[in-house]
Amino acid sequence: MAFANRARSHFLFLKFFALELKRCSMAHNCLQCIKYLMFVFNLLFWLGGCGILGVGIWLAVTQGNFATLSSSFPSLSAANLLIVTGAFVMIIGFVGCIGAIKENKCLLLSFFIMLLIIFLLELTVVILFFVYTDKIDKYAQRDLKKGLHLYGTDGNIGLTNAWSIIQTDFRCCGVSNYTDWFEVYNTTRVPDSCCLEFSENCGLHSPGTWWKAPCYETVKIWLQENLLAVGIFGLCTAMVQILGLTFAMTMYCQVVKADTYCA
Repeated sequence: MAFANRARSHFLFLKFFALELKRCSMAHNCLQCIKYLMFVFNLLFWLGGCGILGVGIWLAVTQGNFATLSSSFPSLSAANLLIVTGAFVMIIGFVGCIGAIKENKCLLLSFFIMLLIIFLLELTVVILFFVYTDKIDKYAQRDLKKGLHLYGTDGNIGLTNAWSIIQTDFRCCGVSNYTDWFEVYNTTRVPDSCCLEFSENCGLHSPGTWWKAPCYETVKIWLQENLLAVGIFGLCTAMVQILGLTFAMTMYCQVVKADTYCA
């Protein structure tokens, strides 16, 4: 009887041990699958950051501070925004890659926290933008009009180029009206980029030869017409970030589980 009980105990132990080995093997295979998926995801993330950084550096070198329209935030140029964004994306992608390939809990958690903070900041900015749209509109127009006074001055080639390109491409003049330029020049004059047909000093001619549409409203209408494309881009960005958060937390939990049960 005692021998039978002992044999039964040994059998149950071996069965339990076999089940644990099988469970550990399944957990390990699952971890490996998530590991390489997350590594590929973050590698693409990092390469995307390299591309954004490269475009930002190219703009900074070839175009100066192109698209610097704000006088209050002179560093808020397209080049600087792309450089900062690209650098952040590269750092986050690098942390995610190393965390995935090394199965490092600290790096995985750091990646998750950094990506979560960025996602929450973006969400906060979008919410605040829609809540304070009217106030932002008024502030933006006031700041842009203030920036007109820097047009053509030394050290403001970025702002000058940006206004010239916008007025030429969107066929508009001034922020809210072509008369905005009268205060800048203290006379009835606009930049040559406001002219219906460009020629040297055509901004000194009569108002009948200038674009009449306000640039602020024209660009705003263009953005509204392309709202679907902007929305799709924003949705894709959010989905990529949510996917990264899911990968990071899933792998972190799998690593913790593997350390706990299969140590």
